[in-house]
Amino acid sequence: MPSNEENTDACTLTWSVSGMDCASCATKIRGALERLPGVEDVRVSVMGETLALSLDERTTSREKVEGAVRRLGYDIAVRQGGTRETIGELAHDHEGHGHGGADHSGHAHSHSHGSSDPDKSWYQTGKGRLVIGTGLLLVAAWAIKFAVPGDASHWAFVMACLIGVFPVARRALAALMAGMPFTIEMLMTIASAGALVIGAAEEAALVVFLFAVGEVLEGVAADRARAGIRALGDLVPKTALLEEGGKTREVEAASLRIGQTVLVRPGDRIPADGEITDGMASIDEAPVTGESVPKSKGPGEEVFAGSINTDAVLRVRVTRTPQDNTIARIIRLVEEAQEARAPTERFIDRFSRYYMPAIVGLAVLVALVPPLLAGQSWDVWIYRALALLLIGCPCALVISVPASIASSLSAAARRGLLMKGGAVIETAAGIQLVAFDKTGTLTVGRPVVTDLWSVDGDDLATLALAAGVEAGSSHPLAEAILKRAEEAGIAAKAGRNARAVAGRGVEAEIEGETAFVGSPRYAAEQGAMTDEARNRIEALEAEGKTVAAVFRAGRLQGIVALRDEPREDARRAVEELSSLGVRSMMLTGDNGRTAAAIAKGLSMEHRAELLPDDKVKAIRSLAEGDAVMMVGDGINDAPALAAAQIGVAMGSGTDVALETADAALLANRVSDVPALIRIARITMGNIRQNIAIALGLKAVFLVTTILGFTGLWIAVLADTGATVLVTLNALRLLRLSRGG
Repeated sequence: MPSNEENTDACTLTWSVSGMDCASCATKIRGALERLPGVEDVRVSVMGETLALSLDERTTSREKVEGAVRRLGYDIAVRQGGTRETIGELAHDHEGHGHGGADHSGHAHSHSHGSSDPDKSWYQTGKGRLVIGTGLLLVAAWAIKFAVPGDASHWAFVMACLIGVFPVARRALAALMAGMPFTIEMLMTIASAGALVIGAAEEAALVVFLFAVGEVLEGVAADRARAGIRALGDLVPKTALLEEGGKTREVEAASLRIGQTVLVRPGDRIPADGEITDGMASIDEAPVTGESVPKSKGPGEEVFAGSINTDAVLRVRVTRTPQDNTIARIIRLVEEAQEARAPTERFIDRFSRYYMPAIVGLAVLVALVPPLLAGQSWDVWIYRALALLLIGCPCALVISVPASIASSLSAAARRGLLMKGGAVIETAAGIQLVAFDKTGTLTVGRPVVTDLWSVDGDDLATLALAAGVEAGSSHPLAEAILKRAEEAGIAAKAGRNARAVAGRGVEAEIEGETAFVGSPRYAAEQGAMTDEARNRIEALEAEGKTVAAVFRAGRLQGIVALRDEPREDARRAVEELSSLGVRSMMLTGDNGRTAAAIAKGLSMEHRAELLPDDKVKAIRSLAEGDAVMMVGDGINDAPALAAAQIGVAMGSGTDVALETADAALLANRVSDVPALIRIARITMGNIRQNIAIALGLKAVFLVTTILGFTGLWIAVLADTGATVLVTLNALRLLRLSRGG
């Protein structure tokens, strides 16, 4: 039974659907199901190959839903808890998710659908069998033509055409009943029938065969576009070594539960997101984050499913279910992104709504006007009109954008770059300025205490007071102060009622008096600053250090200086952005002198002493003149990330990095920012090439068909050939996952 979620009298059901080659396939299924009573909220994912909907079974049964999908030529399988029961020919074991598909309502491009199981050869699929069957029929008809004189060969070609076009016509009728008359099946059916009527049986049979061949090629190409997601899914091992009651046994990784402990041997892939409880090893996270250098991790540290344990035995406590581990969430986000259409794709969708009826109208005019007004031959002009119908099908145009987007998103995910949809790619390609947060983005995010100074000369007392105020805080500066206090063997003074003062620092009650650790500017506002302290602060800030003032109400205790070093690749990233014609700017709440010192070392612009609201205002101001990308840690910078045209979160697979922003850099590399922009620009160039191929071939063959230079079989090649060409061109983007 499918999983279900009660909602009044309806339940949410999920199926796997195979054979979808483009976003229009989702429209076709959705259009057919939305006509059924009791069916609501239909969501179809082409790349995830899933169907989810809300169904009132009192009015429509599950079997009726499955039958409607099968009549359209697709295979369907019930899903249950991430597994499924095989129905029909479907045997594709991919963990997809139900998300809304793209809506190409103007054109329902449908196919001879079979299984998309990557383990099947093309000739084992429904499409492949149709090609073989129509090919054998065509060969038999030609054999009869050369071996048997008379009309026998004509009728053999008629039979070959009728048998080959029958499944196509059946799907055309199903689409027509679903309110979608302008499908390639309908045009093929009309063209084949018309060719038989005017006596072109041999050419009609050839057209049916070429159509079937083109469908196979489209299916193979579309399946290649899913290869990136399948490869991600394959990173997680199928089995795990579960420890229970002092014994170890092998279980399915998909059955692991939170809190269980698994044993990970050297060379094994980690089967689940978890926390190391025992052992120390180098973890290769390249499969997840794209980071090529293994990280040494030990007890208490987080590890990701799909990472490789390189050199020692580990015990890992499972912290996320298999359905919610990092790989599964990445797959889910990529699938969702592939269904989020770019502005160019939406424009093509609107264009196709008018394009297809216009082509049909033109074909009618071509068939009627010359014979009626100029006394031309009916057979000649009907033949040209039929060819025009096939050439006019905008399949290649409709698939040109989503094919490129799907390939680009899959390739980028393999490099640890997540972009949430075609709109993000299109916007990223036009970015003119990148604004960076400082701490944790341009810098490592692990500052260390470099200097201590006290008004009364007791530096350790200043450190103890600062540690008491910061105790319990997870802020990087607080952690640095607490670490220095621990190294000095100082017990932090117990503080109470600690709270953050936005953009200024932290305060807490210590020994009955309120103490502060905050910015020197805040200390000055509170009247707790001396001239000697100001001079020392200016000197430290000129060295690129961040200074925190430690004070009680009205009197300064001392200062603590910290420095957070820039990431190793930060300067290279800024240089690469410059080579792309993109400006770089640092936005920070730090003081102006520290910000200037770091920005100068990175050769970038900067704005300093910004409160969270100030960062949002700065982004909005910058966006008035440039397309702005904001890069931050995904937590403190959430408002600024939302204000920019694109918000990019740094983070190795964290929930925030994956969920909050428009894009995420899983490997924490600043150099991935120019890589993301470069991939977006390459993708948009690929899309423009595809549109040129699709429209160019259509324009050429429309003219040659009307003039009588090309016929039906060329028309089929023009349609399916152009579709295959744009898909293959889009698949070149998969090479980007190898750094190409």
